[in-house]
Amino acid sequence: MNLNFRFAIVSDLHIALPHTIWDHPSRFHLVEVSIPALESVLEHLIQLDLDFLLIPGDLTQHGEPENHDWLRTKLSQLPFPVYVVPGNHDVPVLNANEKSIGFTEFPYYYRKFGYENPEQMYYNCQLLPGVRLIGLNSNSFDHQDQQVGRLDNQQLLWLERELTGIGDDLVLLMIHHNVVEHLPNQSNHPMANRYMLENAPELRQLLRKYGVKLVFTGHLHVQDVAETEGIYDITTGSLVSYPHPYRVLEFHRDRLGREWLEILSHRVESVSDFPNLQQSSKQWMGDRSLPFVIKLLTLPPLNLPLNQAQELAPSLREFWATVADGDGMLDYPQFPLEVRHYIREYGAIAHGSSATLIDNNSTLLIR
Repeated sequence: MNLNFRFAIVSDLHIALPHTIWDHPSRFHLVEVSIPALESVLEHLIQLDLDFLLIPGDLTQHGEPENHDWLRTKLSQLPFPVYVVPGNHDVPVLNANEKSIGFTEFPYYYRKFGYENPEQMYYNCQLLPGVRLIGLNSNSFDHQDQQVGRLDNQQLLWLERELTGIGDDLVLLMIHHNVVEHLPNQSNHPMANRYMLENAPELRQLLRKYGVKLVFTGHLHVQDVAETEGIYDITTGSLVSYPHPYRVLEFHRDRLGREWLEILSHRVESVSDFPNLQQSSKQWMGDRSLPFVIKLLTLPPLNLPLNQAQELAPSLREFWATVADGDGMLDYPQFPLEVRHYIREYGAIAHGSSATLIDNNSTLLIR
């Protein structure tokens, strides 16, 4: 059966009304642009013939009720359906406090955006005939009420029951935390592992069992497409971090059963107060990059001495911006060989000598 549809992804909005914006000298997020950037994106998207929009988490800066209210109102005015899942910033506390909503309140804000049953933090809904979306909650709390990125057993059991009953429908899965590694050894790296779902192998096993191939994530604030064992994890960068991207995707299935996904990425180029957003945002990130880069160099697997890391760090001023941009070329021939090879793994040439440019604009053969 032929199947064709078009949809968009906008991730990690970090919506912050002006009076809720906090400042910190090392903050990578340019939350000042959250509202004008989203309005710019939506102005473009409403001109397209979209079937739906996905937002894979971090809708708000820190779960503030007024920011959730603002976004809910904005999304309700769109001419196409919108589906969301919570990110760690949306439900930062188990119980509501003077600043943030409580964990279980989230679905009640977004009943029109996937959560028809607000008693549950996850859902399975029909997008189109023959197409279903499963929205998962990857935010859990440990015995000390500290937030962790994990699917609880109840949700995994629910997911298997749902997948068992779906039949031949195409399933898209949306979750905030990454399910496939997008960075070198991401699951174990002391800086990157918090962006991975703790029990990602268990989830991937279920997805392989039921033939689910397309997963849409956020959280990492980079443009990247990663694949393992036939599962594609398409993570989309943040609207408040360089390069302020969003995606428009088209899925096709022909009468022979062949399936492919076309991905086209866009960037917000300009908003009020930031007429050259790309340049100023990249500079903003570079200005705050030194502590981050020194930490990367001194932690495993490199374990460089602090003085050596401090010597190399200025050359890596644009390192994270290049990673976030997707399809990056990272080569520093002046670096020691071990460091040069390690940094190169963060770019589009990880193994071998040819670039794999699929992070922004590509066509993925799914089946």
